[in-house]
Amino acid sequence: METTQSVPGAGDGASAICVIVASWLRALLSCILPLVAVLILPACAQESPYIVTYDHYLEEPGNLEVEYFSTYGTQRGGNNFHAYWIELEYGVKAWYTTEFYLDGQSTFGESTIFTGFRWENRVRLLDREHWINPVLYVEYEQISDADKIIKEVEGHDVESDQATPNAIARQTVNHELEFKLLLSKTFKGWNVAVNPLVTKNLSPSEPWEFGYAIGTSRPLALKASPRQCNFCPENFIAGVEMYGGLGDTQDFGLHETSQYLAPALAWNLPSGWTLRVSPGFGLNDNSHRLLMRWGVSREFSGFGDLVRGLFGGH
Repeated sequence: METTQSVPGAGDGASAICVIVASWLRALLSCILPLVAVLILPACAQESPYIVTYDHYLEEPGNLEVEYFSTYGTQRGGNNFHAYWIELEYGVKAWYTTEFYLDGQSTFGESTIFTGFRWENRVRLLDREHWINPVLYVEYEQISDADKIIKEVEGHDVESDQATPNAIARQTVNHELEFKLLLSKTFKGWNVAVNPLVTKNLSPSEPWEFGYAIGTSRPLALKASPRQCNFCPENFIAGVEMYGGLGDTQDFGLHETSQYLAPALAWNLPSGWTLRVSPGFGLNDNSHRLLMRWGVSREFSGFGDLVRGLFGGH
């Protein structure tokens, strides 16, 4: 009768490999599962329909909001375009929100290009709700002349500025500081916001430029439904914005500026997603006939705590 003999150490080696693989999988899952939990976690905040105007509400501390927006613009004297940007908005403190933008655009019949980035900061100046709530807005921009997202209108910005071919416009890169005072009030469901702005190209020869944005909005219903639903009236917030340039230090006023009026609608889904749409209509001959804007955003609650936990923070 024959007996089999095992090779010394073979079983021990296989067991060691299994232990290493199991440990690696546990470590990997410990990183992935919290991220998955954040992705499926519903957000509670009601987002406004504004795309240009800001109200006084900041991001909740520790929360991250990821947003994508598009602007389709008609262009007399040039090709129509589709400009788009991604925003990463993070609540640092209850009084401080910071945000990072990446911009790009596609001009039909020309090219698709990256046009620059922006770093935005908003600081709430008063702790509690008041009859009016001021927020200081400071933004640094490094964008080329080919940028067409038209996130704000300032100075003597006019439609013809976007008619320059991409190959030429992309060669000039601007470094700018932008300041806004965000004044906002919510009363009986209605929000009213006013945003005067001033911008300075960091080139010494460039003047200070001025502009504004104003908006008002209200949910379609103030009383929440007893059950969760996608199409409940309180999930929809309707509003209207008006924005435009106010000239510069050399020529202040409405002369040779562009002005827009834009109805806006936001749909806040219980899953935490928000969809926005806003067609903007030019009010004078210097304006684009149509700026069709839309966007989608998602807030991730507890993102800061998750990141600190992954890196051993407290």
